Parts: sequence; C-alpha cells; structure tokens
Amino acid sequence: MQVQKVDHHELFEQIYNQAPIGIALVAPTGQWMKVNPAFCSMLGYTAQELIHLRYQDITHPDDFAQDLIYERELCEGKSQEYKFEKRYIQKNGDVVWISLHVSLAMNEVSGEPLYFICHVVDITDHKTTEQKLLQTEEMFKLISDNAQEVIYIATIDGICRYCSPSIYNLLGYSPEEVVGNNNTAVFHPQDLERVSQIDLSTGHMLNMQARHKEGHSLWFETTYKVIGEPGQEQQILAIGRDISERKKHEEISAEAERIAMIGSWEWNMLSGHVSMSDQIYEMFEIDNNKQYKASDIFAFMEQAEEQRLKDCIEWVKTGQPLDFEYRHLGSNGKEKYLHLRGLITFDEDQRPIQLNGTLQDITERKLVEFKLQESVERYTSLKKYNHDAIISFDMDGNIINANPVAMKMTGCPVAEMIGTSICRFIGPYHLGLILNSQYEMAEKEINAIQHVNGSETEVLATLAPIIINEKNVGFYLIAKDITEQKKLLVAKETAERMNKAKSEFLAMMSHEIRTPMNGVIGMTDLLLDTPGLSGEQKEYIEIIQKSGDSLLAIINDILDFSKIESGKTDLVDEPFDLKEIVTETVNIVTPMIREKQLDLRLSLDDAIPVPVFGDAYRLKQVLTNIIGNAVKFTPEGSIEIEVKVTGQQYNDIQFQFKVKDTGIGIPVEKREHLFEAFYQLENFMTRKPQGTGLGLAISKKLVELMQGDIWIEESGDPGTTFMFTASFKTSNMEEFNRYDLQQKKNKTDQLRILIAEDNEVNQLVLRRMIEKKGHLVDHVVNGIEAVEAVKRSAYDIVFMDVHMPRLNGFEATKAIKESMRPEACPYIVAVTANAVRGDMDKCLKAGMDAYVSKPIKSESIMQVMEEFYKIKKYPTAYH
Repeated sequence: MQVQKVDHHELFEQIYNQAPIGIALVAPTGQWMKVNPAFCSMLGYTAQELIHLRYQDITHPDDFAQDLIYERELCEGKSQEYKFEKRYIQKNGDVVWISLHVSLAMNEVSGEPLYFICHVVDITDHKTTEQKLLQTEEMFKLISDNAQEVIYIATIDGICRYCSPSIYNLLGYSPEEVVGNNNTAVFHPQDLERVSQIDLSTGHMLNMQARHKEGHSLWFETTYKVIGEPGQEQQILAIGRDISERKKHEEISAEAERIAMIGSWEWNMLSGHVSMSDQIYEMFEIDNNKQYKASDIFAFMEQAEEQRLKDCIEWVKTGQPLDFEYRHLGSNGKEKYLHLRGLITFDEDQRPIQLNGTLQDITERKLVEFKLQESVERYTSLKKYNHDAIISFDMDGNIINANPVAMKMTGCPVAEMIGTSICRFIGPYHLGLILNSQYEMAEKEINAIQHVNGSETEVLATLAPIIINEKNVGFYLIAKDITEQKKLLVAKETAERMNKAKSEFLAMMSHEIRTPMNGVIGMTDLLLDTPGLSGEQKEYIEIIQKSGDSLLAIINDILDFSKIESGKTDLVDEPFDLKEIVTETVNIVTPMIREKQLDLRLSLDDAIPVPVFGDAYRLKQVLTNIIGNAVKFTPEGSIEIEVKVTGQQYNDIQFQFKVKDTGIGIPVEKREHLFEAFYQLENFMTRKPQGTGLGLAISKKLVELMQGDIWIEESGDPGTTFMFTASFKTSNMEEFNRYDLQQKKNKTDQLRILIAEDNEVNQLVLRRMIEKKGHLVDHVVNGIEAVEAVKRSAYDIVFMDVHMPRLNGFEATKAIKESMRPEACPYIVAVTANAVRGDMDKCLKAGMDAYVSKPIKSESIMQVMEEFYKIKKYPTAYH
C-alpha cells in the first residue's frame, strides 16, 4: 500500500489556525507578524488590526520592564526560551492574564534574530480565583492577628478550634492553652446555662462573664453565629469584647443621665421589645417594672408625631442615623420637648435587627429657642422693609430668618433657608471665623453673597450680635449690595488707567521730539558763536533759537504734566542667550497655539553664539509682537519661526528673523501702511482678531535701533511672512567678565530666597523662575508671616509683594529693618504691579533695596541677582 505524501505546510496551517491556544509571531521591533484566530479571539482584535500594532501596545504598563529583560536575554543567547505570566489589554480595555511561552527564531547563516514565536494561554480565571483566595486568607489573618476583640471558633459541643492572640491580653491565656479544650473552664456557669437555652442558629448578641487566668471575672459583649451548612460539621463563631469598664461605670452613667435629663434605650427589631434606662421611664411617667414593645411607645405619642416618627424610622432603615425632635404631652397635659437619637444595626444579610439610642428632655432649650424666635420676630418689619439683605442665625450658624432682600440676593425662599447653615451663602471659611469669635475679620473678609445659581453679589457686610438675657445667642448679617458702587469704581479706575496710558504715550512722544530739539538748540548756540555772521543772519539764528526754546519748554511742560518717568528708547548693551530669548517668547504664545491646534516649527541656527551683547528685552518685545500677531491671525495651519546668522563683521554679528504663518494674510495695498503709527487694517482684520495698533510701528522703530530692517516677504503661499534683521555684538570684555562671573556664582553659590506673595499664580511663576537658577525658595502669603520667617531663618534675598493682607510690603520691610542688624538683614526687593517713578521712589524710601515690576521677567530676576552679588555677596569681585 502506497503511503500518501503529507503536505507539511498545509498541516502546519491547519494546526496553527485550529489550535485552542494563541500562537503569534513577533518581529524583533515588536510588530505582530502573524497571529492565529485563537489569539485574536483572546484579545478582541482582528488579525488586520493586530498587524498594525506592536506587542508593547497591548501589554500592561507594569509588565514592560519584564518583557524587555526576557527579550534582551533571548537576543543575547542567554536563554533559548522563557515561560512566564503577564497581562495583555484587550481591545475593549479589559485586562487579561496569560501564560506566555516565547522562543526566538534566528537566521542560521548570519545569526540575526528573525522573529519571536509566542504560545499564549488565557489564565485570567485561574489568576482571579487565586488572588481572591489569597486576599481572603490574608484578610482573615490580618484581622484575627490584630483584633483587640477575642475571635473564637468552637464546635457545637464547646470544643475550641481556633482562638485569636488577643485572648492573652484580655484573659491571660495563650491560644495554645485554649485550643482543644472545652469553654466551660472559661465562662461563668450561670452564663453557660443561659447560653444553652438560646437558639444560636439565628445569631445572637449577649453579655456574659469570663474568668481571667488569675481568677477574677471580666464582662464580655459577645456575638455568636453558627457557620457551616446544615447536615455538615457546623461550628460556632464568637467575637467578644471586654466591656468591664462599661459595666463598672453604668451607675455613674445613670446618674449623669438623670442630671442631663437623657436616657438610653435599645429596640430589638426582631422581637419588638424595647429596653430603656430609668431616666426614660421618668420622662414618660410609666411603670419601670413592666416590659414594653415599640407599639407601646408609639401609643404615648400624638397621632401626627407618631406617623412622622414612623416615616423617619423607614429612612433610618436605609442606614441613616435617627435624629428626631417632637412634642410630648405628659399625664397632666404639660408639654415636653424630646430629642430622639439612634443608630441602627444590620445582620450579615443587611436586615435591620437592632436600634440603639438616647432620648433627651430638651424642653428648656426649646423654650429658649422660642423666646429667641419671639425676640427676632419683633424686628420683622424693620428687616422686611430694609433695603439691605438681613439674615439672622444662631451660634451654630443655622439660619433663623431672613428678609425679602436676602431672598432676592440669594435666590432662596426664606422657608428653605430656615434651619440650614449660613455657610451656603457666605462660605465655610467665613462661618468658621464667626464661630471662632473673629467677628471683625469676618466683617472684612465677607465681600460677596452667593446665589443658589452659582453667581455672586458683591456686598459690604456688617455683623450685629443678638443679645438675650445678657447672652449672645446669635447674629444678624447685614449685607449691602455694592454692585453699582463697584461699577462706578471700576469705571473710574478704567478712566484713570486710560489717562495714565495716554500720559505714558505723550511722555514717549515728547521724549522723541525733545532729543532732536536739543540738537537744534545746541547747533544754533554753536552757529551764533561762528565769526563773520552778518546782522541779518544772526537775527534769523536768534529767531530759530527762541522758537526752539519755546518748543522745548512746551515739551518739558508735557513731561511734567504726565508725572511719570519718561520712556527711554536707548538700547542697553548686556549679555544674553539669543536662543533662550526666542524660546521664551514662543513659550508665551504656546497655550494659544495648542488651543488652535496649530503646527509650530522652530529653527535656530547652530552658529548662534552665546552670549551676544545687546538689548534682550527690546528684542523680545519685537518677537512677541510679530509672533503674537502670527498666532492671532492664523485660525488653522502652522507657524514657522526661523533664526539664522547672515553675516559677521569685526565685533558685530547680523541675524535674520523669519515668522511665517498660514493665516488670513494681508492685502498688498495695505502693506505699505502697516508699520505706520495708529494704522489698523480696517474691517479686513478687525472683524474678529482686532487691529494691530502701535505694535508694528514700535517694532519697526526698535528694529532700526538694532541696525536692522523689517518688512513683509512676498510669497505665493497663503498667509504672511514677516522678516526682520538685527545686529548684536559678539564680545564686550567688561560685560563678558561680569556675565561669566555671574554665571559661575549662579551655578556654584546656592542662595536662600523668601517669596512674600499672596497671589498663588504670581507666587508660582516667581518660584519657578528662581528654582530654575538652582536656588532654594520658601514662600509666605502675608507680611506678618514674612517678618516671622526672616526672624526664624537666614535669607539672602526677600521678594516682597507691596500689596499683601494683614501687613503690606512697606510695613513688613520696616519691621524687618528695625528688628535686624544691617549686616544680617536680607536684600529686600519690592515687587509691584505699578511701574511709575513715584511708586519706585516710595519703595526705596521704605527701606527696600531694589525694585521689580509685574509682569516679572527672567531678565529682571537676573538683574536683581547681579545687583545682590555686587552689593552684598561679592563686592570685591565686581569692583
């Protein structure tokens, strides 16, 4: 008989496709090369979907490290195969545990790895069962080993099978002495007889006595439960806690209950029986020798109160605490007010089995509350017709009443307010101030009343105590709506800011005019001294001189009127990192770029030297304006920024800056006017992003001061391409030495710096700037904390915000200067949002050593550090 030839390839494919376990081939790069149906079914992916993934894409992150180790060892030939357990993430996001057998197929000629052969078995069910069993065992051991109560397992006839270690601390026995013995040696005979009559199969809680090894007895509260299925070996699980101290103090508690007019009770919800302390029998004026059920207690109540309590108990059965006040009529018709409290107990099936609680006679307190309410109502008319919001509340912050204006301001009806906490309208912090008797601070801090819809009304708050019988029993909160006043104040401040901006602009323009005028007047003086002038020529020159003097006088008057330091357009010559300046500028607009989802491409020439010398602040001003406009006028697409070196001559190096966008573009006929002052692109750009104002005109002026030029590059591409050039120096020996020394000190000498700033955002920005320089930073939020911090620790520099709560920056600086020797006093830097000459002078007169204005820039911080090194830290190195 002829044997049929086997097609091994077809046989392999059948085995591969029909195998009940997952089989896959993985490239050394991690890409899935081939997967069988079982593997796809296991992960919920199709084969086509998996081919486009790597094994790392579906591996649980916690298993990455393990995979890398095995992969490396297989590739290095340290092992032929590995079998281990790991986790994959299915397509739907679920985690599946698998057992993985992996080996590596190598090229027989070159020895290079070809692919990994993976056999995968789903072991999720096994792992789940294993982990649950382990967790259960660990949890039981943890509970039993650390429980303060005695956990005890015994047979039905009383032979101990297990006892927790806590029995030694409670009864003096070791678990070994108890296990295997009958519990009759431990429990009191009377209690054993009582236990023998109880049906333990339903579970029970009882108090009983146990003998200590040394002979004395202790009281235990013990819960019993039969465990095990009927017909099989059943055992009794008991958990007991020592209540000897509680028993000892029962008489003391009973006396305390009598004095406080409070009694305790216990309601067995299975049997209906209610156990009560003597004090409750007195409250209800009933016989204390009789057994009562819950139905008997309900019969003592008025019908309406009974129904209300029953409804409340249904709510309590969901797990909520019982808190119920009601009126009770005594046998003589006298009214009492009682306060019922309780907590419910559930069995393991979440059935309510017991309710324990207290009952307190609160008649006296209620009468005081009624008198308070009566007193409050005397002022109802005053509150009702008052134009301010008035809310009365008790010493716990619970609202007693409110007037219609308060209802309108909060959006909450008075009926809904009563009984609720006032913190919902003023916030928990302000209520805390009131409850802690910090009334003056609360008045100052409460500046808004919250509406139920989330809005706020700005108010001026006043707190007035409610005094009854020489006792403070509550408060009135009187809130005056100052919204309109605020609007007027904001309008006034806006007008002042606009006027200030106008004055600053006039100062800059006046300065620009004054500079050439000084040249004109100076030249006329020189010209008058020129010999050989005719009388007519001299007369003309004198007329020019007088006109120039008149014009200069007018300009000086404008400067005096502005009352601000005139703007200077002279550029400084200081070292800076050009790449860092460009990067910082890009970081400023990065949030807007991300919001618009624009593509940003930044190209910085490797030939850019560090440092270069020039005015970094003015360069950043130009970059910010141009890059900001590019982002502003580009709704979608990309922003391309390029900086390159275009030439160098002696000590000067020339740079070209390019900012290209794919935005709305600028019409050709508009471009020639674009760099003119006050020119805007009319409706073409002002429909949404608004005009450019003076930005480009100022940028052009600054670029020209940097020996450069600015223009719009012609391009057929959509959008706009701004180009400008600038020239900086590559060396300045004096400045370079200072820059180098400063860098060395910044890198090697770590400063201790304190930030006194109450604004969290400003505090974070300043902290990050300083920490990036490698210095240690602490922070406080007010002037008092700043003074205490400086007394407590030695700081090199203090950045002191001028406007802070409790103690402002001026006052804090004065306190520090007066309390410390000059050589020990830190270098105090004023931080303020104002930047006019008068504010700077005020800071320096207050004793501050330096001054920076917000928004703070890294350059400002570097300048402060440099001045500190000059004046206090390394004066000899700089001079």
